Amino acid sequence: MNNKTPAGLKKQQGGALAMMIIALFFGALLTLAIKIGPAYIDDITIQEALESLDGTDGLEQMGPAQVRTLINKRLSVNNVRGFDAKNITVEKNGEFVVIKVDYEVRNNIIGNVDSIVHFQHEYELEGK
Repeated sequence: MNNKTPAGLKKQQGGALAMMIIALFFGALLTLAIKIGPAYIDDITIQEALESLDGTDGLEQMGPAQVRTLINKRLSVNNVRGFDAKNITVEKNGEFVVIKVDYEVRNNIIGNVDSIVHFQHEYELEGK
């Protein structure tokens, strides 16, 4: 019997190495998504909580501390932990309340490799 290698098989050598590299690449992407993804989900929740303040009864009469308390209540209901109310700046601009949010989230990726995700939002809200 003749033990010849089929013609197309030589082109496929090294397939295990290529598959391992692809698996490592997608594994790294999955790890990154698992580590950084919750920060973006929390940011979306924070944005929704702040946008829902628009049209709140008596918002323009509230002081900055009262507005921060209201925001903290909404964030705790939505299970956003680790967000510090010091990152919120509340200012009055006539009949509008200007809320500025500026914060960053730090995550450990692997070993001494960290990620920093910075978020900055500004809202101009009006009460009823």
